[in-house]
Amino acid sequence: MAAAREAERAHKAYERAQALDEKERKRLYLESRIAEVEAMNEELGARNQGLESLLRATLDVDDYLDFEELKEEPDLPPFQPGALDTAETPPGIESFMPPELGTVGKLVPGAKAKHERAVEGARQQFEAEKASYDERERQREQALAEARQAHEAAIENVKARAQAQNEEVDEFHARFEADDPAAIVEYFSLVLDHSSYPEGFPTKYRMALVPESKQLVVEFELPPLTVIPQVKQHRYVRARDVIEESPRPASQVKALYASVVAQTTIRTLHELFEADRGSKLETVVFNGYVDTIDPATGKPVSPHLVTVRASRDVFLQLDLRNVEPLACLKGLNASVSRSPSELLPVRPILEFDMVDPRFIQESDVLGALDQRPNLMELSPRDFESLITNLFEKMGLETRQTQASRDGGVDCVAYDPRPIFGGKVVIQAKRYKNTVGVSAVRDLYGTMQNEGASKGILVTTSGYGKSSFDFAEGKPLELLSGTHLLYLLAENAGIQARIEPPDDWVDPTADTVSDEAPVEETVSGLRIVDA
Repeated sequence: MAAAREAERAHKAYERAQALDEKERKRLYLESRIAEVEAMNEELGARNQGLESLLRATLDVDDYLDFEELKEEPDLPPFQPGALDTAETPPGIESFMPPELGTVGKLVPGAKAKHERAVEGARQQFEAEKASYDERERQREQALAEARQAHEAAIENVKARAQAQNEEVDEFHARFEADDPAAIVEYFSLVLDHSSYPEGFPTKYRMALVPESKQLVVEFELPPLTVIPQVKQHRYVRARDVIEESPRPASQVKALYASVVAQTTIRTLHELFEADRGSKLETVVFNGYVDTIDPATGKPVSPHLVTVRASRDVFLQLDLRNVEPLACLKGLNASVSRSPSELLPVRPILEFDMVDPRFIQESDVLGALDQRPNLMELSPRDFESLITNLFEKMGLETRQTQASRDGGVDCVAYDPRPIFGGKVVIQAKRYKNTVGVSAVRDLYGTMQNEGASKGILVTTSGYGKSSFDFAEGKPLELLSGTHLLYLLAENAGIQARIEPPDDWVDPTADTVSDEAPVEETVSGLRIVDA
């Protein structure tokens, strides 16, 4: 009976131990699931924080690129000969020699002769081993010398590659300081390449420089709506052993996405202007678009969600640590989508296609054929007909034209579209040098006198910063020579060129300018894709 009771007590103790083990296992499992949820929520919070601080994150970063830091310091590997650097211990004759004869041994008949033969044999073995050792050492030293020579050659190659790259950097720096448009675009492309965004952000952009106005045009891909986390938080449901997601309200998703679009725009402008210590830029045009799928059609679309032209002087006065991004863009007269999450597009201030590399290359090829009409050689009447025909092809109804006092074209036209249409004043000027701001003021005055809703100034040359500053926030559109060539090709099917004759003199009217006269042709634009 005692044994049975002892066995029963042992069994119950075992069951209690098993119960305790199961309880501990459940406790540990619960803790692991809770920790998993906490980690997911922590990651979600970090993701949201990164999106909310896109602009602030770049303010503590110096975006200036020092050309010296672009140079390569050659990484010279040390010489590692390994076993070749260690010589063998040379053989000693003592290790080959037989023991010396003792007193008794010397008394043994023939022992001395036998010992002498042993000594001679030992000496021969030593000589053979010494010769073998010397040969091995010769081969080792030769291999060591060859290894050292190969290492020195490798070092020279590393130095040569670094020197070649550094010479390219010096050449790049010299072109940049000489205001070479391609070098300027390349420098600011490197600036944007160094900008670090959260996961899910695209890294595509195109960039072009309008040299005569120091205007940089950036076509920048924005992240899609999916970059915004759709989850508000995660929680663990113990009863069902599942992790559930609480969806983020749609209003919060839309608000954060609109903020991301605005922050990315201001951030890019900040990075470009901060990196511009040499004042190579006076204005930056930023066109932000998104590559996505139209939910209504299921087809790929690339609507522009924001467009802004910012001048260096105005932008550098902003305190970006305290601005509200959307309000800041409004203050810069930006055009921002009323609902970025719904892909409501805006019209870019400057269509980047007007400076598309394919158009530039095509123009260069056609120029070699010398078959295109030169706008600078047309008669005033032919130039007027050309401009009139262009805007008629673009959908305007031309009602009245007259010769301009400066040899250009004054045209009053009408945009027939309801709501957005109205009277339009168009002025076209054939200039070789930069159009002065007085011409832009005159257009604005004419527009007001005519009661027009919009004014368009198109020239065969270009504009300076003062012209863009005056036109900022006004219903004025300034089209340069490159834009004119593009519009003629795209809308009227006319492949033209702009080549002022050597004796060309701009009309005296409207030429008062605070800009340095700079000639612009279609080849004056430099493009880079990234």
